[in-house]
Amino acid sequence: MNETLLLRFLERVHGHIGWLAVIALLHPAILLRNPKRRARLAVLLTTASVTLAGALGVWVYPAYRRLVKPLIFRDFEALGWWFERKEHLAVGALAFAWIGCILHLSISRVPKERQEAMAKLAHRSYVVATVLTFIVACIGVAVATYKSF
Repeated sequence: MNETLLLRFLERVHGHIGWLAVIALLHPAILLRNPKRRARLAVLLTTASVTLAGALGVWVYPAYRRLVKPLIFRDFEALGWWFERKEHLAVGALAFAWIGCILHLSISRVPKERQEAMAKLAHRSYVVATVLTFIVACIGVAVATYKSF
């Protein structure tokens, strides 16, 4: 398999996992509305899916930056800047997913009077991660339909 085909394949896998991460993030965002609810497996698997999407993006990015990004900036500068924002929002989505995961998994280790506040923060973190991931996925589709490997 030549480099371009591999990169195109990885780019598509990255995009599909990204959309699956949007859907997966809805699960803890809905489940954790109840501060007493524990959903450790859902939180772990969801955060893993977001992390996998991010890791694939990081892996493909050097080639993307070298081969595709200059062409997008040359032909459609505004879309190039949208992609720049996509990268920043993706980091934010990943951070909020991890924050939600760490908070949720740590609830039992804090005093009872702090557990509800911590649970609410975990829920809000997953809501923010879901919204950011949705925006990232939409921008990713716009960029991928314009220019790819």
